[in-house]
Amino acid sequence: MVSSPNKSLFELNIHHSVPSYSRRKGGNTNYPSLPKTSGIEGYVYMMAKDQHGCRSLQRILEDGTCLDSMIIFNEVIPHVVEVMTDPFGNYLMQKILDVCNEEQRMQIILIVTAQPGWLVQISLNTYGTRVVQRLVETVKTKKQIFLVKSALGLGFLSLVRDVNGNHVIQRCLQCLSTQDNEFIFEDATRFCIDIATHQHGCCVLQKCIAYSTGQQREKLIAEVSRNSLFLAKDPYGNYAVQFVIDLRDLSAIAMVLAQLKRHYVELSMQKFSSHTVERCLRNCPESRPQIVRELVSVPYFDVLIQDPYANFVIQAALSVTKGSLHNTLVKVIRPYSILRNNPYCKRIFSRTRLRN
Repeated sequence: MVSSPNKSLFELNIHHSVPSYSRRKGGNTNYPSLPKTSGIEGYVYMMAKDQHGCRSLQRILEDGTCLDSMIIFNEVIPHVVEVMTDPFGNYLMQKILDVCNEEQRMQIILIVTAQPGWLVQISLNTYGTRVVQRLVETVKTKKQIFLVKSALGLGFLSLVRDVNGNHVIQRCLQCLSTQDNEFIFEDATRFCIDIATHQHGCCVLQKCIAYSTGQQREKLIAEVSRNSLFLAKDPYGNYAVQFVIDLRDLSAIAMVLAQLKRHYVELSMQKFSSHTVERCLRNCPESRPQIVRELVSVPYFDVLIQDPYANFVIQAALSVTKGSLHNTLVKVIRPYSILRNNPYCKRIFSRTRLRN
């Protein structure tokens, strides 16, 4: 009998080699039913890399006997790195990590950390990153945690800047203790500029600040604050500065404002840094007099209100200032009412006090 060309690898190589499968009541008939234990021996590795076979093995781990699980584990373990990074096998490895005992989990960890860089490379893989995240979620003993964090620490910078790897670091922050995450906080401080100015790194940096405590947190915040003028102009770094401002840490805000002082006009006219200036106006009342003074003192104020970015800063200043500071700003804006129809000035002159 000729096999159909549409048969899966699992069906072609396994279905006709073992006794007929018994249908489980209520099971999903789209997938092959579970073979008897004797039927899967010697075939687990091949099944793990097949869509239907992998699903069958996962069901066996859920509903089968201890002997079933042992056979699956023993046949997968020699190929654990390969299966971790397989489009289908990674799901089986996640399931194994959910149900295995501590001795088996340690065996897996010892294999993936045996060579420097292995665990990092698995974490960078589209499929492997899912398994490493599950590994981080399930490690329990001090030795397991030590081995995993030591292996990941070798490639911290590569991980945080990678579309897959950054999620492994974030999972460490979520699941491990502050003490165990110390290697992350230390490297995040050391490579602060590198990760703050990266698309994925800036997200990790913010999470590092959120999860850190005590001196670790202070060091991270101080590093961002000291470099806030540079970071404010960066497409990603500006988010780190805004995040620090939102923390309302007085010493950090003072350091940020000291860095930005005398640069508010320049920053207001740049796409990314203008957001930081707006954040200062809204969340740092102490910054408002300095920002307004710098804005109104320029000889080309008409350029500011027509600027595609600075006009938003001026709108923010109008909305948050009061009293004499607000009146000063209005007084400087009014003479340029001829520009009220300019697309960037419309919202400025639409305000009640500037209509006439």
